Amino acid sequence: MSNKKQKNQVDKKPQSFDYDTIVIGTGPGGEGAAMNLTKAGKRVAVIEKHTQVGGGCTHWGTIPSKALRHSVSRLIEYNSNPLFNKSEKAASLTFENILEHTTKVIRDQVRLRGGFYNRNEVDIIHGTASFVDKNTLKIVMLDGSVEHLTAENFVIATGSRPYNPVDVDFKHPRVYDSDTILSLKHQPKNIIIYGAGVIGCEYASIFRGLGCKVDLINTRDRLLSFMDAEMTDSLSYHFWNSGIVIRHGEEYDKIDAQEDGVIMTLKSGKRMKADCILFANGRTGNTDSLNLPSVNLEANSRGCLAVDSTYKTSADNVFAVGDVIGYPSLASAAYDQGRIAAEYMLNLPTEGQLIEDIPTGIYTIPEMSSVGKTEQELTAAKIPYEVGRSSFKHLARAQIGATPVGGLKILFHCDTKEILGIHCFGEQAAEIIHIGQAIMQQKGKANTIEYFIHTTFNYPTMAEAYRVAALNGLNRLF
Repeated sequence: MSNKKQKNQVDKKPQSFDYDTIVIGTGPGGEGAAMNLTKAGKRVAVIEKHTQVGGGCTHWGTIPSKALRHSVSRLIEYNSNPLFNKSEKAASLTFENILEHTTKVIRDQVRLRGGFYNRNEVDIIHGTASFVDKNTLKIVMLDGSVEHLTAENFVIATGSRPYNPVDVDFKHPRVYDSDTILSLKHQPKNIIIYGAGVIGCEYASIFRGLGCKVDLINTRDRLLSFMDAEMTDSLSYHFWNSGIVIRHGEEYDKIDAQEDGVIMTLKSGKRMKADCILFANGRTGNTDSLNLPSVNLEANSRGCLAVDSTYKTSADNVFAVGDVIGYPSLASAAYDQGRIAAEYMLNLPTEGQLIEDIPTGIYTIPEMSSVGKTEQELTAAKIPYEVGRSSFKHLARAQIGATPVGGLKILFHCDTKEILGIHCFGEQAAEIIHIGQAIMQQKGKANTIEYFIHTTFNYPTMAEAYRVAALNGLNRLF
């Protein structure tokens, strides 16, 4: 073994296992678990089936899509700013152009994350893992050779992949999913995006920002129905205003990929044609290659594993975190799940759980973000609440930055004035939301909307939206 810790234990009693814990996967969940365990003195290895660490979050999901979105957002800003857009012809970029920035971000993230493992003396083993028995893994290395490693405990952090229905030819050069879209080599003039969840909406923004005609097919009756309705209505209007065609309540009947384009036939009888299609409707947990029956585990129909409050599966020494256990399927939550699972594995005196109000950030153009309850949830629960609003177009900082679209909404209890939910739509929404989240996490009288009128904000800032919204809401009370 190459583990430095083992070299330092030559004179000690030999261990019965190669490692204390083996973590399968190096995405946020695997990293969180591995770092907490190794800092507690445990002998840890991570298994990564690709040549670089980081998992889907770094290479195909969170980081690439947000880097793409940033580049396109800056292009839109440049073209809409009269200081720069003095010619009749707008500046343009191809998908390949903006991928150059994305590639650099991925490279920097891989270097950073790889450094964490090296500095903390965690072995990185590149290969595909499957269980042999409750303490043994079979590793098929990248060169085809096979090794067997043993450990007392295991953490499954294998993430998820795009759902690929069998009747769609994903090998065709004009058919993509959210992983393979990063290999797009040509600049489509029009694109069909099937699935209007978080990924579908984000890529709809990206391609429309590049000047593509976008048909966004939503299998439900509204966009992002888990978000506050007022926020999603704002996004729908913004999409419509930018030229994105949204078709709600539709499902595909047939997808015919041809040499010159893709024809989609919907069950309603509608037909549409585009240069290519991005299929972004659902994800599947990466558990099919783990040989789960050998440890008496079984994934559900979505490839996900059931865990208890400590992230332990029904196998006593096997834990699971991240997308592979389903909701909330967020990189931020996965990292915390990994760290919390490690605390339970270490038998530390902890009752660690994810926070109740996990913030959601959706990186469309403009962004959406929320934390806490929606108006619909509060109404259904018969909780008396009031609303405070601030429109960005009235903020000096938004006027200076030419980002007037959107606003902030604070929901608070009519009697106690406790903050119940915060919802934001507009530039930097995912950053702005954390100011309110910090106050929501306070206890007692500290968690009231009055905080925002009793504190002093930098001026001009977007944070001032909280003071404006708080005054607006308190003025509604009688």
